[in-house]
Amino acid sequence: MKEALFAFFEQAESLRLPAPTTAFARTEEGVVAAVQWLKLGVELVGATIIALGIITAGALLVKALAARRTADFTAIRLTLARYLALALEFQLGADILSTAIAPSWEQIGKLGAIAVIRTALNFFLSKEMQDERQQSGGEQEVAERSDQA
Repeated sequence: MKEALFAFFEQAESLRLPAPTTAFARTEEGVVAAVQWLKLGVELVGATIIALGIITAGALLVKALAARRTADFTAIRLTLARYLALALEFQLGADILSTAIAPSWEQIGKLGAIAVIRTALNFFLSKEMQDERQQSGGEQEVAERSDQA
């Protein structure tokens, strides 16, 4: 009888499922890894947008300098500003993803500060772009009138 009982417990031990904390820990590690990869991808998109903006604005600057048209500098600044504003949005998205997996309050605080700075930069960059558009719109009207005269 004692041997049968021992065999029963041995068989039950071999069928035991992993402890819930172990399965939870593995799932949590998988989610953290997936979010980190996603964050890396979003940061890569943001960096690529910045690179494209620099290349585009650089090409426009070279063309303007070659044609000796210094009036185009505002348009070039606006072009670069549009790319930077879009890239900042992606970088902010990556920061938000980081807060989803931040393990400590200190890290959450740092990410929050970075997000506030990036949001403020984006706000002022957008405001400057809007102001430049309004000013350049007025300049274009004056230029068009002088061309017609």
